[in-house]
Amino acid sequence: MRHGRFGTGGTGRTARTGIGAALAAGALAAGALAMAPAAGAVEPQSATLSFDCGSYGSGTATLTAAQDGTNATIEVSTSAITAPIDIGAGSVNSTLTLTKNGSGTTDFTGNANPAIPAGGAVSTGPLKGTVASGDSLEGKSLKIVVLGITVTCNATSAQTPGPFVF
Repeated sequence: MRHGRFGTGGTGRTARTGIGAALAAGALAAGALAMAPAAGAVEPQSATLSFDCGSYGSGTATLTAAQDGTNATIEVSTSAITAPIDIGAGSVNSTLTLTKNGSGTTDFTGNANPAIPAGGAVSTGPLKGTVASGDSLEGKSLKIVVLGITVTCNATSAQTPGPFVF
């Protein structure tokens, strides 16, 4: 009996073939995992809807969602609200309220925004929120506080192409 060799004996060729086959199988498995959809991925990643902001105007908003486990973010860019003066980065407080699973609501909040020039469209985010696997969220309202002025925009259309599913 020989010790220290793989296979059934011989010149070690069986051992090398066995290791090569194992490496090839491992590479195929890794490739399959790389091609599989990411766990916890949100679909769709981007959606649009129309908002009415009362005396501040109306327009459309694009929502872009991302997910990392139970943490999620949504970025909002809209032509519905324009800045009357230059607004510094990080000075827009926002709350995006979404309908959760057809009933009830959940909020995504934050004050991350780029610098916005006078007359420029307001964008905000990432707004942060918590989700569970299978949650279906659709935009309902957006409240923005800029320089002490509160603007509330209510959705006037369904989210297209549909709700975010986490």
